[in-house]
Amino acid sequence: MTFSPDGRLLATASDDETVRLWDPATRLPIGNPLTVQDGSCLSVVISPDGRTLACASNDPLLWDTATGALLGEPLAGHTDTVESVAFSPDGRLLATASDDETVRLWDPATHLPIGNPLTGHEGGVECVTFSPDGRLLATAGHDGTVRLWDAVTGSPAREPLTGHTGPVLSVAFSPDGYLLAAASGDGTVRLWNTLTRHPVGEPLADHTDRIHSVAFSPDGHFIASAGSDGLVRLWAGRFRLSVVHPSG
Repeated sequence: MTFSPDGRLLATASDDETVRLWDPATRLPIGNPLTVQDGSCLSVVISPDGRTLACASNDPLLWDTATGALLGEPLAGHTDTVESVAFSPDGRLLATASDDETVRLWDPATHLPIGNPLTGHEGGVECVTFSPDGRLLATAGHDGTVRLWDAVTGSPAREPLTGHTGPVLSVAFSPDGYLLAAASGDGTVRLWNTLTRHPVGEPLADHTDRIHSVAFSPDGHFIASAGSDGLVRLWAGRFRLSVVHPSG
């Protein structure tokens, strides 16, 4: 599920092959369910301007949030299920991560791909997200690595971030963009400095099963993680980062 940036819409995706929009104030659905015709929607995101809803499925779909109308044809190009979708902060790019081991960038206005697929993962790609300034793209998947890409050129930004011993299922940037958190099937959350690409602190390791989701609080002071052990854990203090800019 995801909120619109202004908090006036909540979008939810389900294995019943529908996406629904809700009014959080009244808790009532808005319009009819949006139907995913080719499989379940595995990830859903609303554009920064709140006007477009994107859904990850076999072929990603886009809807108009005001009317519920499907926008154009599905984004065709991946050869396997799309697991995750993400808009850039300015809304000009849409990234899709797939089990075909690639990530693709799209123009959401034209539905056309931008550049070549991003390749390098040795397994399905589970998650994709943009940094708050839109300059970096983080991806992770079944090969246990986290990869950073230049969102403008599509080029890898140094070597993969390694250390997890299981698939990486979720990644998140801190609000200032200087930290990246990754949640894994190995039951840990690991943190990296996005400037140096070095690990930050010890892994957060109090879950007893796979961790499926990780998120920073808006002020960057807390990390929340949710796992198959049935727990949501809240972390504070151990991951604060003092940043020294390259310019001094």
